[in-house]
Amino acid sequence: MAQSKSFSGRDMGIDLGTANTLVYVRGKGVVLNEPSVVAVNAEDGSVLSVGSEAKETIGRTPSNIVAIRPMRDGVIADFEIAERMMRHFIKKVMGNRRFSRPRVVVCVPSGITGVERRAVIEAASQAGARQVHLVEEPMAAAIGAGLPVSEPTGCMVVDIGGGTTEVAVISLGGIVTARSVRTAGDAMDAAIISYVKKEYALAIGERTAEEIKLSIGSASPTGYAEAGGGDPEETQGLRPGDRLTVRGRDQVSGLPKTLELTADEIRHALTEPVDAIVMAVRQTLDETPPELSGDIMERGIVLTGGGALLRGLDVRLSRELDIPVFVADEPLDCVAVGTGRCVENFASMRTVLDAQPRLLSSGRL
Repeated sequence: MAQSKSFSGRDMGIDLGTANTLVYVRGKGVVLNEPSVVAVNAEDGSVLSVGSEAKETIGRTPSNIVAIRPMRDGVIADFEIAERMMRHFIKKVMGNRRFSRPRVVVCVPSGITGVERRAVIEAASQAGARQVHLVEEPMAAAIGAGLPVSEPTGCMVVDIGGGTTEVAVISLGGIVTARSVRTAGDAMDAAIISYVKKEYALAIGERTAEEIKLSIGSASPTGYAEAGGGDPEETQGLRPGDRLTVRGRDQVSGLPKTLELTADEIRHALTEPVDAIVMAVRQTLDETPPELSGDIMERGIVLTGGGALLRGLDVRLSRELDIPVFVADEPLDCVAVGTGRCVENFASMRTVLDAQPRLLSSGRL
């Protein structure tokens, strides 16, 4: 999403995701949505491109250029590159005016360690934030999905991102029970790559695997027509025998090769990561107090994140758990919007943020 206006001085919320980074500016909404990828010159360490432009280079770069994803499994894997990526995005949103440093709310997975939290805080501070607060990802997703998180009733959200799946039961503005598993969109892509390699001795890249998942991926053999409410336009007319032509490198001959894959094959390939997500939801329900379990039975479970768009996943979860399951409106933006609402209503949302703000070493506010 291109952004040319300057919002200097405005507080912002950042959904620092494994696959994509979204930035919400107070009073403006989501103004940036770009892949969390940085292209770096391996010889001198200089950053060549960030975001959408850098993603185009994945798997296609010469030896001296490396496309790096600084976020892995929802946390910072490469601190320096993550800081430079955040600095680029903040500068892109704010323009060249640097005299005012924004207050920033960053969402993080519920299961990260103290060291990982400090890494996020330090990276945001070094990138230009004067004050950094953290909000847990499932809470932000629930807020963005419009769930009544402040009411004394239980609501359940399952946020399936690129690196992690966050499952949480929320009541009275707090997370009652939660589970974070490092199985999500990236694991689905990896499962497709592994399946094609094992069954057909064909090597494909991450971008091809993602295209396969989006085109003919599904979680339920009965979910093809049911996903998206059964609208043929929303399901793109997907049927079990539908096929997609993919290209890769034959591991035997080493030459380029074309292959046709069916929707049924990809559903089979996705069995393991989908089972892991179902198990995480089941285990979280097992740990939920009985009173809140009754609320969830009545209200249902809400799916957010890019993984929520996998065809038939809501059908599969509902069938196995015997609980209504719904996909949120605009699931890709829920976490960013929820983080943004924490920025818009900072005083009333302080209970869902870290108890103490993290300041720069200078102590500026």
